[in-house]
Amino acid sequence: MWSLILVTTLALSSAIAETINLPAKNTEWRYSFGVDYENNQFLLDGKSFRYVSGSFHYFRAPRQYWRDRLRKMRAAGLNAVSTYVEWSLHEPEPGQFNWVGDADLVEFLNIAQEEDLLVLLRPGPYICAERDLGGLPYWLLRDVPNIKLRTKDADFMKYATLYLNQVLEKVKPLLRGNGGPIIMVQVENEYGSYNACDTEYMDMLREIFEEKVGSKALLYTTDGASASLLRCGFVPSVYATVDFGTGVNVTNSFQSMRLYQPRGPLVNSEFYPGWLTHWGEAFQRVKTEAVTKTLREMLDIGASVNFYMFYGGTNFGFTSGANGGAGSYNPQLTSYDYDAPLTEAGDPTDKYFAIRDVISQYLPLPNISLPTVSPKGNYGPVLLEPILKLLDNSRSPFIVRRMTADQPKTFEALSVNQGFVLYETNLPSVITDPATLRATTRDRTLVYVDDRLCGVLSRIDKIFSIPLERPYGRQLSLLVENQGRLNFGNEIHDFKGISDVTINGTPLTNWNMTAYAFSNMSSLRNMETITIESGLLNNGPVFLRGRFTINDQPLDTYLDTTGWGKGVAFVNGHNLGRYWPLVGPQITLYVPAPYLRTGVNELILLELEYVSHTRKMKFQTVPNLG
Repeated sequence: MWSLILVTTLALSSAIAETINLPAKNTEWRYSFGVDYENNQFLLDGKSFRYVSGSFHYFRAPRQYWRDRLRKMRAAGLNAVSTYVEWSLHEPEPGQFNWVGDADLVEFLNIAQEEDLLVLLRPGPYICAERDLGGLPYWLLRDVPNIKLRTKDADFMKYATLYLNQVLEKVKPLLRGNGGPIIMVQVENEYGSYNACDTEYMDMLREIFEEKVGSKALLYTTDGASASLLRCGFVPSVYATVDFGTGVNVTNSFQSMRLYQPRGPLVNSEFYPGWLTHWGEAFQRVKTEAVTKTLREMLDIGASVNFYMFYGGTNFGFTSGANGGAGSYNPQLTSYDYDAPLTEAGDPTDKYFAIRDVISQYLPLPNISLPTVSPKGNYGPVLLEPILKLLDNSRSPFIVRRMTADQPKTFEALSVNQGFVLYETNLPSVITDPATLRATTRDRTLVYVDDRLCGVLSRIDKIFSIPLERPYGRQLSLLVENQGRLNFGNEIHDFKGISDVTINGTPLTNWNMTAYAFSNMSSLRNMETITIESGLLNNGPVFLRGRFTINDQPLDTYLDTTGWGKGVAFVNGHNLGRYWPLVGPQITLYVPAPYLRTGVNELILLELEYVSHTRKMKFQTVPNLG
């Protein structure tokens, strides 16, 4: 009798609170998200619910565009957004946490709620996401070189626990049970695809999440749709989901989930409407008809679905990772367009509208104006003049570390996260002709003898030796580029640099190392021009500078790198990322309007290998991803 009175009283107080637009006193009772196992459904605030969500990683777009992208997702009929949380972004050095600017996770989550989107939060600690080291911070490899990543290893758990506690404390007020948008929180990420299969590690992570999240949101895991992958990714008392793309048998894929999650709603946590692309391969695309067919099949059987990706965005700077293993190495593009329903610039595609049409048959569409393609800026060609040679160490403002050692040190040992390290030593006075230089390179090495380019060592192409012909010089210089640490698979323990350097089998020793970083480009602003030859850069990489004027409000635009070799582009100090038109398929770099300004703008290139004979790059209105 008393329990019936209590429930009635709570219901009445909640109803009154809603009527007068005040929060109910017992918000934990009012707001909730959980599983009705008997009826194989989710319950949102006590009512039957299923989500159609889309992945959008806040760190792949300027924060000025977060609301725009989220609103377009809601307009497509989505009722949730999924995002990873990138450890390396938020803790770039141990104990130094970053939650401002484009790293303002709480602001992103607040905007999502304002745009009527629930949130699936995926804080890792490992996220993959085609990001450098799968989102793990490089300093794990520096501080504990023998660390066993993604295991119960004491050092890894110490750092991961500190990070997770920071994230989960930060988002605690935004959990659904506290009235926020976060309905689900993922534990780790596709752990079944990692050979460690450390069940103790996963149990330890679950305890961290349970302590901070409790019953305020649903904990879940995601793995590929096969029993072998779910076996190691499954965690007792954590909701198990699967991921798969088009061209599969939907029923069979969900049967794999049922082996470990016999009751509850069906969930595809990563449904792929596009795919990732590596340098040197054709741009990957997925046909719209295949996407809508598989989507309809899943929605017909009541499944909840998350599109990976719905908006891909950009790997600005040096943040893109690489796939590989068993000797292969394939770094990803700067663009993360992903052939997603919203393009890299946030424009709706035919795929977007086709998906919206399907969703409209299962969920009510919001009363939001449909998005259109935004105008782009045509800012024409920019003449680029050389201003500094990268290897001119007497003038370089970008040197962050120098070290001398008998053997080459890794980037990590030098406290270098991304970019370039120059390794220098003297060659023996007597060697045969031709001599053979061998080295293990991670990842791409420009080889110079007495400042003259002699060849390239390449992890991508498995080129680990080159001949050195007479006349011999004295100084050997090896400029090593980190092209992105492995982000997936069992070999993510991916140090950068060069090792095992020999000439005709004789080890080379006594190395001088110079590390470069490009966090601040303002020092190049007033440098005088220098003289170089166009074409192949036989004497080392060069910085070039050009200026262009925008008279009106800046618009998004694309930088066309046709005719150049390989390098990095900066606009007004913002690192747009790597370009490599000789290899492709990506030819243009996306330039968001917030990186531009009315008036004079500055374009700076670090060109590594080949300067166009025109010495120009142009800003255009259309992308070229090959």
